Amino acid sequence: MGLLSLLFNNPALFLILAITLLYSVIFHEIAHGWVARLFGDDTAWRYGRLTLNPVSHLDPIGTLMLFLVGFGWAKPVPVDYYSLKKSRFGFFSVALAGCAVNILIAMIGLVFLQFGVVNENSALSTVLPVVIRINIILGAFNLIPIPPLDGSKILMSFLPLKAQESLARLEPYGFFILVFLLFSGLLNPVIIFMQGLIYGFIGLLFHLFK
Repeated sequence: MGLLSLLFNNPALFLILAITLLYSVIFHEIAHGWVARLFGDDTAWRYGRLTLNPVSHLDPIGTLMLFLVGFGWAKPVPVDYYSLKKSRFGFFSVALAGCAVNILIAMIGLVFLQFGVVNENSALSTVLPVVIRINIILGAFNLIPIPPLDGSKILMSFLPLKAQESLARLEPYGFFILVFLLFSGLLNPVIIFMQGLIYGFIGLLFHLFK
């Protein structure tokens, strides 16, 4: 992405981009906690995680990864999935909420660009394509059904209890599995496929509301 080079070449643009991208991952996590509260679990709220204060959310490695490789993460908000009302639908809704917010941010950015809301010579015209791309990547990556990614919990919401437990047992090893798959390149086709699904979904919505 070359984002870190902006720190030296254009510090003002880097600052705008940094704030926007960091809040993309923060909104992702807040969405999980906010939807969980709607379904009866106020754990994230009690731990003070439904806040826009970045100090409460930022994970050092996840933030660094955001600027080095184009996607990253914040500290996950605590959710007690088994205390949610409307159990399976609540489970599904909370799991999907973070990716849905990233897709929404990308859609808003695309609307701004497509309908000429942003001046072509402004800093936003440079920032928005990066923000759109990274939010699409964040959404696509998190939809992969490998614990602890959101996709695994979305999948769990459709599985019987024993299958849920089997998938959950992978979570302690999930980070290492993801690192191996990422650096071996085996995950690239999956991410590209997920991105294609998201772009297709956004394109369909644009067509419907044109």
